[in-house]
Parts: sequence; structure tokens; C-alpha cells
Amino acid sequence: MLTGKKNHVVPVLAGLGAILWPGLAAAADGLNSGDTAWILVSTALVLFMTLPGLALFYAGLVRSGAVLSVLMHCFAICCVVSVLWLAVGYSLAFSDGGYANAFIGGLDKAFLAGVTTDSLSGTVPELLFFMFQMTFAIITPALIVGAYPERVKFSAVLFFSAVWLLVVYVPVTHWVWGGGWLAEMGVRDFAGGIVVHVTAGISALVFASMLGSRRGFPDHVRPPHNPGITVTGAAMLWIGWFGFNAGSALAADGNAAMAMLVTHISAATASLAWATVEWIKFGRPSVIGIVTGMVAGLATITPAAGFVGPVGGLIIGLVSGIVCQWMTAWIKHRIKIDDSLDVFAVHGVGGILGTLMVSFLALESFQGLGLAEGMGVGDHLWVQTVGVVSVAAWSAVASFVIIKIASAIFGLRVAEEDEIEGLDITAHGERSYDF
Repeated sequence: MLTGKKNHVVPVLAGLGAILWPGLAAAADGLNSGDTAWILVSTALVLFMTLPGLALFYAGLVRSGAVLSVLMHCFAICCVVSVLWLAVGYSLAFSDGGYANAFIGGLDKAFLAGVTTDSLSGTVPELLFFMFQMTFAIITPALIVGAYPERVKFSAVLFFSAVWLLVVYVPVTHWVWGGGWLAEMGVRDFAGGIVVHVTAGISALVFASMLGSRRGFPDHVRPPHNPGITVTGAAMLWIGWFGFNAGSALAADGNAAMAMLVTHISAATASLAWATVEWIKFGRPSVIGIVTGMVAGLATITPAAGFVGPVGGLIIGLVSGIVCQWMTAWIKHRIKIDDSLDVFAVHGVGGILGTLMVSFLALESFQGLGLAEGMGVGDHLWVQTVGVVSVAAWSAVASFVIIKIASAIFGLRVAEEDEIEGLDITAHGERSYDF
């Protein structure tokens, strides 16, 4: 993740500026009030993506008897991750791990030890950077919720999400953004194509395959019970994603503006591409299709948002809308894995595509911001491929082990009669709708 450029204040004017504009004194010491204000907003936007954006997006896609269970999964994951991120997650991801720093951070910032209101991360308070990164840690395991709705035990969800955060998300975050071995190689992941989407997508595929399919899959699964709720959640995701990507510039500057622009273009293009493919294949576009295309475009632009220009955003949106749409059918009907809400096909495949495509779309000929010094397209593609493959392998193996442990302790799947009745009433004693 890139660090925003610091504003440079002419020393001779600093004293006068501090009198006329108190905020300038802070800027002179490294704190930038504009950057801070933008990351405050971005932090709220990213949390808005999960609660309520992702929660509503998923809730509309399941049958009516499982709506509350999906909302509960997203909400509970938010709470669990927040506490774990404070306890050890942030420290392990972003502090110095000594001899093991290439693979994991240390515990010197556990429970934010030593971090005060005066501590800085670049040009923003470290407390704010902690919060911003916490929202990324929250949404990543929440994405996996789409792999197992309507049939999973709530206890297994809590256990898996908590352990997965510490075993998969935190180390990968350190590898890519915390100065670990992938960062040393030069991997480019602006806002989470590898850290968020590859980890969640691969893990979702493993979870879905180990859990088993919903009753009636693939030909007799009930359709989404409320597409209107899904569209509402999708709109919130689109807006919140500006904090996700443009906020990852960690500055209120032109780089953030470009990241916001290409994010929007990719989402819009992917939506149109997905809907067009449906129109050709089925004779009519669906509202679920167009909003799912939007999410594919957002996921795919995420690793590239700070490195590509408008043409790159357009290309990424077009490719993601077509490829991810094809992958949803391939996963369900060819290899018959019930990744219920297409987490791997949309987020996993999208994250992989965006991570690899940045290798050439960052070229100035595509209006990109340029490749890293001393590296060509082939060099970048190799490094990006190593990042994708290694993180995918780690996510798959670790998720398999965690799920096996969860299954042994709690069991994974609810009883068939509970699945038929719906998890809202059997797991939580409540109903979404009182008809």
C-alpha cells in the first residue's frame, strides 16, 4: 500500500503560518490535516462497505429463511475481528518482527502499546492508520460469508473467521504491506487484490467444497429472495469502495483522485460487460447480473488502482466483467462447487486478474503511472505471479486445516431439518419477515 506524499512547508513561513493557520504547525511536524481528514472519511466508507453494504448485498441473494443469519455473520465477524486486531492483529501485520520480519511482525504494538495520539504513520495519526487497516481486516473474512450461507453452523463461522484472520490475513498483510518478503520482491498491491481478494476467494472455494452444497444444488436452488436488497447493498459497496481504493493512497492528493476515477470506470464498465454477456446468452440482462459485474470490476481494479490510468480502468473493467461472469458458471456447473454467492469467481478471480494485469497496464502507453525503476513488464509479471501463487497456496492449505479443526470441534453443517426450516429461526430464534 502506498504512503501519501508529505506536504513540504517552507521553514521560514512556518512560524507565521502557525499563527495565521494553526493546522499548518502540525503539518510542519509531519501531520497533514488534509490527509488525516480524507483517511477519517475513507475509514468510515470502508466500514460502510461491510456494514451495511456487503451484509445487504449478501442478504438479498439468499432465501428468506436465512437473511438474518447472513446479517449476523457479517456483524459478528466485524466485532470479533475488531477485538483481535487490537489485541495482536495490527502488531503482527505492521510492526517489526526482528529475525522473522520477512514472514510476520512482532508483538511490540499489541493492544496498541506505545501508540499515542501523537504517534504518526506517514502524515496521518497512527491511531487512524490502525483504524483504516482494521476495516480491511473486517471485510476480508466477511467476504467469505458468501461461500457458506443457509447451511453452516454459527459456531464454526466464528471460530473459522477468528483463526483465519490470524493465520491467513495477518501474515499475508505483513508480507505485502508490512515490509515482508513479497514487499521486498516488489509486489504491487495497491489496495488489496492479493491481501483481500485472493485470500478470501481461495479460502471461500475451499470452505464451500468442504462444507458441501445446498439442498437442490445446482439445478433446484431457490433464487435470490429480494434482489432489491442486493441492489441497495451493491450501491453502498460502490460508494464505499472509493474509501477502499482512493483511501489507500493515504493522502488527499492526485494519486487518490486517480484511484477513485479508475475505480469508478472499472465498476461501470464491468457492469455493462456482465449485463451484455447475459443479454447475449439468455436474451435479457438481470439486475443481479449487473450489480455482480460491478463488484467484479471493483475487485479487479483494487490491486491496480494506484498504478493505472483511465484506459487501464476501462480495460480492467471489460476483462473482469467477461471473465468473472464466465467463471461463475464454470465453478457451479463444470466443477460443481457451491460457492453460493460467487466469492471465488468474483473476488478471487478478480483479484488475480487485476494483480497480473497491472504488470503492463501501468505502462505510460496505457496512461499508467509507470513501472518500478529498473523493472520491465516481464519482471513485474513474474513478481506478481509469485505473489498470487504463494498467497493462494498459503490461503488454501491454512483454510483447509482451520476448517478441519472447526469441523472436529463444532461440526460444520447444520442438520438437514434446520437447513429446511432456515437458519434465522433455528440458529438465532428470529425471523426476517413476519407475514
